[in-house]
Amino acid sequence: MTLIIVIAVVALLVLWVISVQNKLVKSDEFCNNALKQINVQQISRYDALQALVKLTREYSSYEADTLQKIVEARKITSSPAPSAADINANEAVLKEIGAKLIAVAEAYPELKANQNYQQTMASIEKYEENVRLSRMTYNDTVTRFNQQVRMFPASAVAGMLGFAKREYLADDITKKDYPVI
Repeated sequence: MTLIIVIAVVALLVLWVISVQNKLVKSDEFCNNALKQINVQQISRYDALQALVKLTREYSSYEADTLQKIVEARKITSSPAPSAADINANEAVLKEIGAKLIAVAEAYPELKANQNYQQTMASIEKYEENVRLSRMTYNDTVTRFNQQVRMFPASAVAGMLGFAKREYLADDITKKDYPVI
């Protein structure tokens, strides 16, 4: 009888560990997917920025060549498994390129008035919004995953199976300086 109780307890414990492991794997995959979604949006925005460089070239070859060198010097990583650090680095590069392109457009009013320029800028803004929403989704997903990894008793299983806390994406510190209306 004692042997049956011990076997039942061990079986329940094994089933519980398997259940916790499955939940952790599922949460980890949600985090990976959320990162890839951000990366996809960044690549789309990068493509739109490349189109803007081509439009700029029509107005000023010097300005466009300078911008093209920046774009080529800092390729967006499209690694199969980007990290939070990769996403943050990509975001910094994209913001720099976008700011330089906007500065060029300010110098050429006829470029700003160009319908292709306006459509491309609208698509860039759409991708920026998608990235912002994807970043929020990722950080929310990481919060849920980190809670699972840190809360007892699941934390014991997480530690044994090599699950560790994930890093959050960095806040956009430039937006903290915006005036409050």
